[in-house]
Amino acid sequence: QMTLSESGGGSVQAGGSQRLLCKASGEIYSVYCMAWFRQAPGKEREGVASLNSDGRTNYADSVKVRFTISQDNANRIVYLEMNNLKPEDTAMYYCAAANHCYSNDKDWDNLGYWGQGTQVTISS
Repeated sequence: QMTLSESGGGSVQAGGSQRLLCKASGEIYSVYCMAWFRQAPGKEREGVASLNSDGRTNYADSVKVRFTISQDNANRIVYLEMNNLKPEDTAMYYCAAANHCYSNDKDWDNLGYWGQGTQVTISS
C-alpha cells in the first residue's frame, strides 16, 4: 500500500511562484507514473502534469512553460514548481501515483493512489 502526502499549498499573489511537494511512503516499487491533478470549486478535476519513471513529462496546455514536475527518487518526493501563477490556477491540488500514466480519469480513480490534497489560492 502506498500513501501520498501533499504540502506546500497556500495563498500567493498573481505572478508569484509556489512549489508543491508530494511525499510517498509505503510500497512504491510498482509505481511508474506520478502526477498532479487539480480541482477548482464547481469545476471538474483536471490533470496538470505527469512524470513517468523514464523521465517523460506531460503537461496540460494551461500550465505548459509555467509549471514543472520533477522528482527526488532518493527521498521519494515529487515536486510541482509553479511560476507566473494566475487566479485561474486557484484549486485544490492532488498528487497521484499509478503503474501507468493513464489518460482516462476513471482509471486514475480506480487504479491510482491519491493524496488528500493541498489548497492553492492565487489572488489578483
